[in-house]
Amino acid sequence: MTDPAPVDGGNAVPPQPAAPQDAPEAPPATLWDRMRDDPQYAPEHLALEAVRRLGPEAAQWAARERGQRPEAPGEELADQAVRKFVNHARLSGAVSGAAGLPGAVLDVGVLAWTQARLVLHVAAAYGVDPVHPDRATDLLVLQKVHKVAESARLALGVAAGRERAGALFGMAGERPLGRAMVQLGIRLAQMAGVRAAKRIFAKVVPGAAIILGTWANSSATKDLAERARALYRGGPANLPHQRRP
Repeated sequence: MTDPAPVDGGNAVPPQPAAPQDAPEAPPATLWDRMRDDPQYAPEHLALEAVRRLGPEAAQWAARERGQRPEAPGEELADQAVRKFVNHARLSGAVSGAAGLPGAVLDVGVLAWTQARLVLHVAAAYGVDPVHPDRATDLLVLQKVHKVAESARLALGVAAGRERAGALFGMAGERPLGRAMVQLGIRLAQMAGVRAAKRIFAKVVPGAAIILGTWANSSATKDLAERARALYRGGPANLPHQRRP
């Protein structure tokens, strides 16, 4: 039997919402497979999956925080989210412990995933729906994968179509794994704001562990956080029109 709800003055007190379940700290295996098979659209695949997997976590977190602290302004909740995920970004370069090119690709993938998590939490802090499809567009523009929302939307549509086709028929064509990994690493490094992508991968030699510097990770993530706050600070009403009617 379950325990009865506590009673306050003769009225049953509704149970408190459960703490939000943490989303994966790194991109799930199915996403890695998709990005490896289609590295050209790796940022788009990551953005789509992030909204699916990380958006609900961000929404639940914001709802819980507002339930516990209804007077807390969005700015305070955004501060909380930024501190948490900038700290995560500092550690993300050491997640894999893997050497060479696979380790470098994994590190930048984890960093890009952490940054997407930050953006969606900042959106939720300001009352913007983190599970709305437009958040994938926002991610790609905020992370400077695309300059404008229109091109980001078009690329997301292509990636979503390739995702569906891959699920039905498998990815068409095989490519050398090494070349695909280099392309995947560069695309993810660009998404994560690692401007020294070519220098990073030039240093990859057999047996050499590649760990992104914590300064580079946190600096890129702090810059992204400022752009996200500027976009979402005014709440949903002040967002630029992004979706076609």
